Amino acid sequence: MKEEKEELHQKLKIFISRYAGISENEISESSILEKDLGIYGDDAVELLVSYGKEFNVDVSNFMAADYFNGEGDVIVPTLIRLFTGKAKAQKKNLTVGHLEKGITFGRLDEDVINK
Repeated sequence: MKEEKEELHQKLKIFISRYAGISENEISESSILEKDLGIYGDDAVELLVSYGKEFNVDVSNFMAADYFNGEGDVIVPTLIRLFTGKAKAQKKNLTVGHLEKGITFGRLDEDVINK
């Protein structure tokens, strides 16, 4: 069982490494995709779709906008927050460990992530 988990972890690290162009050594189970690995916006969505296909995981109920910042203009939203006094909405963290859970359960959604 432990060997299977380690094999799964290694396959996922290779997948993320190839997809994101980063070294496997930079990836651990606790790595946060956006914060630690720099995966966000359209790249994050593309990675998740490919992950779903590669590992046969249903990602149709995963709310990417809750976990990843979008790409594009950051100046205008920053100015709006400055003038309105609203704080930037905090995104949830999606880790490599969460992706491993998704593979185990065959789906990636809030229920799986929070188990």
